[in-house]
Amino acid sequence: MNDHSYSQSATPPVVIYKNPGLAAVLSFFWMGLGQIYNGQIAKGIAFIVAYALSWVLTFVVIGLITTPILFIYGMYDAYRSAEKINRDMAHRSGARVYG
Repeated sequence: MNDHSYSQSATPPVVIYKNPGLAAVLSFFWMGLGQIYNGQIAKGIAFIVAYALSWVLTFVVIGLITTPILFIYGMYDAYRSAEKINRDMAHRSGARVYG
């Protein structure tokens, strides 16, 4: 028998899930940080750059519209991305997914 195989009574490997609430809160305090927490580094950096640019655009009025939209969307995206990552990890590990 192979050392790496699991019997049915063996404990399955530990799967560490992302916390969607924490991802959203991190994005609340620093735009893009929730995406980075989720492992989406490039996406997080893109949110940071877009948010900084949006703040600069407040001087020409359009930023007054784009900044709050981007702020809310960043938190929403971090939350939903963490949920999707968790579903994908559960599916790969064979765990049941509720919700």
